[in-house]
Amino acid sequence: MLRATVTGRVWSTKRLPEMPAGTILEVVIDGSTSRLLAFDPLGCGEGEQVVIATGSVAAGWFPGKAPPIDALIVASIDEGAKS
Repeated sequence: MLRATVTGRVWSTKRLPEMPAGTILEVVIDGSTSRLLAFDPLGCGEGEQVVIATGSVAAGWFPGKAPPIDALIVASIDEGAKS
């Protein structure tokens, strides 16, 4: 799992029908300059610290056939949490 900070939202007018309801957010992995897009079923906002699951674990969280998702926000880190 990765700890990251939400830096923005990706707006899209078209998406695959296999995609579940939710938002795609851009995040920066803490301690690096690496950015990635993560699917957000929780409703997180810009500046929020989050925990991300990646790979087959992310896609496997959804019931039925796995959607084309390889980064999933699984938790929002409470303000003031220490690493």
